[in-house]
Amino acid sequence: MSLIRLPGSSRVTPAPKIRTGPSAFSRVFGFVGVIVLGAVIVGFLKLIVYSQNFLPAETVSREVVVTIPPGASNVEISQILKRAGVIRSAEAFVFALKIRSYLRRPASLKAGEQALDPAVDVWGVIATLHKGQFKLYPFTVPEGRNMVEIAKAVEEAGLGRSTDFLVLCRDPAFIASLGLRALSLEGFLFPETYSFPRGTPLKTIIGSMTGQFFRVWNKYSATAAMKGMSLNDVVTLASIVEKETGRPEERPLIAGVFLNRLDKRMRLQTDPTVIYGLVNFNGNLTRADLETNHPYNTSVIEGLPPGPICSPGEEAIKAVLNPALGDYLYFVSRNDGTHHFSSTLAEHNRMVNRYQRSPKRGF
Repeated sequence: MSLIRLPGSSRVTPAPKIRTGPSAFSRVFGFVGVIVLGAVIVGFLKLIVYSQNFLPAETVSREVVVTIPPGASNVEISQILKRAGVIRSAEAFVFALKIRSYLRRPASLKAGEQALDPAVDVWGVIATLHKGQFKLYPFTVPEGRNMVEIAKAVEEAGLGRSTDFLVLCRDPAFIASLGLRALSLEGFLFPETYSFPRGTPLKTIIGSMTGQFFRVWNKYSATAAMKGMSLNDVVTLASIVEKETGRPEERPLIAGVFLNRLDKRMRLQTDPTVIYGLVNFNGNLTRADLETNHPYNTSVIEGLPPGPICSPGEEAIKAVLNPALGDYLYFVSRNDGTHHFSSTLAEHNRMVNRYQRSPKRGF
């Protein structure tokens, strides 16, 4: 630092600083600022140029399904969307992604079969792909459908091969992983309408169906335990009630008949169980079929068969745990969807003659 002695004074003061121009840091900072400003200007100009391409590709809403391959680049995705008519410009779409990455975190575009709307602007398309709006394929499991029928419904929805579905339903390790101790998943694929995107693993689909079963079962498990009935007993008997029911209001009556017969150690003698155990049943139940000895033939065995014969709904489960009171032991179809219930074999045989025109065994 330079010092200056003032005339007539003994004080010494520092010499004034001499400015020599901007520092190196200032020059660099200014240069970077110019670059950033230039980039902003260029981006703004591009935005003006692309303004029309940022508008929706169409004005009318509709669903366009596109498949985004795993690992596809933003450029590849933009071309797929352009070909499908979802966006106006592939270049504008890629540019919009860059703008989004500057303003927010980069968008992660989901792979898979996506349901998009060409009436949504490019920002909406990006948001949809980032969130993942997958095309869903529904299938319905009505009450009383068996495992084979459910597997066919899954295949018809395009969600997987029925053979693969059935292999999983009979896989002991997979069954155990779902929290079940059963010979198969028969009876535990709960009746409901389900929707899944294609490519969903069959294990996930089956897990959702058994998960729905447990959500319903949890409402009745305490009652079953109080009555001394296992999960398998309840679901097996409910599946039989489901198959025998012509009218919903008859479920408690039918459940009461079967429970009365079990209490009296009478054979259930119900045709649906016999049919379930037959291979290649042709629709005509014969006397030979009724006499065939297999685990599900309740005309031969005593007690319940080893497992359910179909997927019962909640009302059938409820009927088994809350049956109609009475001493009915038999029922026969009136051929109008309803049944006549009898307490004695003599009365039952009369009703069989009335409604079926020829004597029949059991029910």
